Amino acid sequence: MTSTPLAASRRVHARRWLVATVLLYNVAHHLGFAVAPLGDVGHTRWGDWIDVLTPYTVLLSAAAALRAAGADRRGWTLYLVGAVTYTEGHGIHLAANSVYNTAPGPTAHLWDETVGHYLWYAGTALVFAALATAFARTPPPRTLLYLPFSLGVAVTWTTNSIEGATAFMGIAVAAAFTVWGWRTRQHLGRVLLPAFAPALVMLTAYGGWYRGFPQPSHMGWI
Repeated sequence: MTSTPLAASRRVHARRWLVATVLLYNVAHHLGFAVAPLGDVGHTRWGDWIDVLTPYTVLLSAAAALRAAGADRRGWTLYLVGAVTYTEGHGIHLAANSVYNTAPGPTAHLWDETVGHYLWYAGTALVFAALATAFARTPPPRTLLYLPFSLGVAVTWTTNSIEGATAFMGIAVAAAFTVWGWRTRQHLGRVLLPAFAPALVMLTAYGGWYRGFPQPSHMGWI
């Protein structure tokens, strides 16, 4: 069936919001590293204050993409659960990390490195699942211009999983989305393959090379 101009326009609008979500995810999830040179402000860091914007940028753009794509109840349910989990995890991480910077201790470390990161990245995966569901039947891209965006997700998911000490969950999620991308490769789902298959390879190779998942910050890389 030939799509109407209105339907084609909606698909373009939805894809633009999807691209915006991907870009904001890649940028916002590296904010801590990117703005570290800004230094301190009082007993906190500038990066802490800037990072407050992360849930707004990523989740609002994802919601706009879902709305433009005409997400169904299942998609919105996945999104809402994911958004709550994402926001809670990010908030826990941000607060505990800021406290740990001035008063290191096992409690702050637990909420930052373990509870906060696992909730935050689990929420991210659920939001991605909502987007994948909503765009599952969208026609595939006609060019390879999507590759840099997808590969950016691969890098971000990998670095977050390693530095966030959630590598095993990161591998499981990357494997699931790789399979999902393969099954929906005839549609827009093919963008998931370069987004998560490389992440699966990189995480597995990193763990094999180091016989574990040491955080780059602990090895003096960052």
